[in-house]
Amino acid sequence: MTVSVIMPTYNEEETLSKIIDRVLKQKNVNEIIVVDDGSKDKSWNILKSIKNPKVKPFKHNKNQGKGAAIITGINKAKFDYILIQDADLEYDPVNYPALFEKATQKVTIFGSRLKTKNNFAYIRTYLGNIFITTIGNILFNIRLTDSYTCYKLIPTNIAKSLNLNSNGFEIEAEITGKLAKRKIPIVEVPISYKPRNYKQGKKIKAKDAIKGFLTYLKIRFS
Repeated sequence: MTVSVIMPTYNEEETLSKIIDRVLKQKNVNEIIVVDDGSKDKSWNILKSIKNPKVKPFKHNKNQGKGAAIITGINKAKFDYILIQDADLEYDPVNYPALFEKATQKVTIFGSRLKTKNNFAYIRTYLGNIFITTIGNILFNIRLTDSYTCYKLIPTNIAKSLNLNSNGFEIEAEITGKLAKRKIPIVEVPISYKPRNYKQGKKIKAKDAIKGFLTYLKIRFS
């Protein structure tokens, strides 16, 4: 299998080089599409300094949101599968083999943080994920534990056909909802997870759960 890893990035100068090095060590990774979403720190300079041909940097002139960066990455992807990877160190690429093992061109693979024992930095973000995942399960008659996981492994032809348009974190709900509405199976695989706090750069907020809820409703009843 061949994989395009999409890495949305915003102000991640402390972790960017480390996570790229970890991704490059994984088999089946053919390209890392790093989309700098208008960073104000040294992230873009770090990207420009990396000479590995697998690392392909793109830049948004202003911050648009994680969803916008993912959409840019999907549009640039050239290989059989896309896998979304955050630029911090919360998600460890050592989980890739478990995701790849289940991959086929007819299913999507989600890495679930809740199917194994993991810590969460804030109870409100944990409960927010439970809430939004439950809403998606009810609306689309699916059985997921972690719809807002970063790790989504999707056949590239399917990802490109979803016609995604969410700019923010609600992209997670849009991807899940559109896959479910098209009856494309979603298989969950347990993954490890090391959360960071807001002082360390965590960005998702409570309002993003509300946006996700509204996105689910829009997809379900459109």
